[in-house]
Amino acid sequence: MSLSYVLEPPASGFSFENSTRNAIVENSLGNGNVKTPSPLKTGTTIAGVVYKDGVVLGADTRATSSEVVADKMCAKIHYIAPNIYCCGAGTAADTEKTTEMLSSNLAIFSMNSGRNPRLVMAANILQDMLFRHKGQIGAHLILGGVDCTGSHLYTVGPYGSMDKMPYLAMGSGDLAAMGILEDGFKLNMELADAKTLVRDAIHAGIMSDLGSGNNIDICVISRKGVDYIRPFQESQFKDKRQRKYKYKAGTTPVLSETIVPLKLDLVEETVQLMETA
Repeated sequence: MSLSYVLEPPASGFSFENSTRNAIVENSLGNGNVKTPSPLKTGTTIAGVVYKDGVVLGADTRATSSEVVADKMCAKIHYIAPNIYCCGAGTAADTEKTTEMLSSNLAIFSMNSGRNPRLVMAANILQDMLFRHKGQIGAHLILGGVDCTGSHLYTVGPYGSMDKMPYLAMGSGDLAAMGILEDGFKLNMELADAKTLVRDAIHAGIMSDLGSGNNIDICVISRKGVDYIRPFQESQFKDKRQRKYKYKAGTTPVLSETIVPLKLDLVEETVQLMETA
C-alpha cells in the first residue's frame, strides 16, 4: 500500500474543506435522516471602555467546548501592535489565528513606514478578512487602542460588520455586561473608575453565563504604554479535588488483542530546513 501524502506539508491559511464536504453530504442525502455535526457551543464575556487617557479592555479566562471547561486560563486579549490590542470571543482557534494574521500585516506596515498603525486601518483589515469568508470564521472581536488621532474602540463581527462606540461588550455574557456598562459609563472617566467598570461588567457576565468564568484579565492602553494585568481578579469560586482520577493498571480488563502489521512504501520525501539565521 502506497501513501503519497504522508510527508506533504499542510496548506497554510484557513481551510473550509469540511464545510464543503458537509454541504455535499446534506444535499446528496436530502432525506433528513443524516445530519452533519453541529458546532460546539462556546462561551465568553469581553468588554472595553474608552476613558480619559486611553482604552481599557477586559475578558474572562474560561474556554469551553460545549458542556466541558477546556481551559481555565485562556488568554482572550491578544497583542496586535504596540498601541493596539484585541479581545476575541467565539471559536478560540479562529480568534487567535485571525489576530495573528492582523498583527503580522501591521508589523510589516510599521517596519516600512516607521510608525505605529492607526486603529481604523486595523479595523478595516479585519472587516475585509471576515467579510470575505462570509461568517465561516467564528471571530467576534473588540479592537481597542490609541493612535495619533486619539483613543478608539471598534467591534468587528464574524460577517464583517463594524461599529465604533465608547463602550462595548461581546460574547455569550454580553447582555449582562452591557447592562453594567450602560449604567456606569461616563465621558472622560478616570483610569481607576474605568478599570472598576470593566471588571464589574466582566463579573456580571461571569455570574449570568455558564460559558464565562474563572479569572478576569484587564489591559490598559494609553500613550504612556500598555499595562496587561493577568489576572486582574482571581476567581472567588475555588475548590479542591476530593479524589484522584488516575486509575490503576488492570482496572479495565483486556478481553482480546490483535496486531495487524502495516507495510508502507515511501514514494516521496520532502526535507525542510530550519532557518537559523
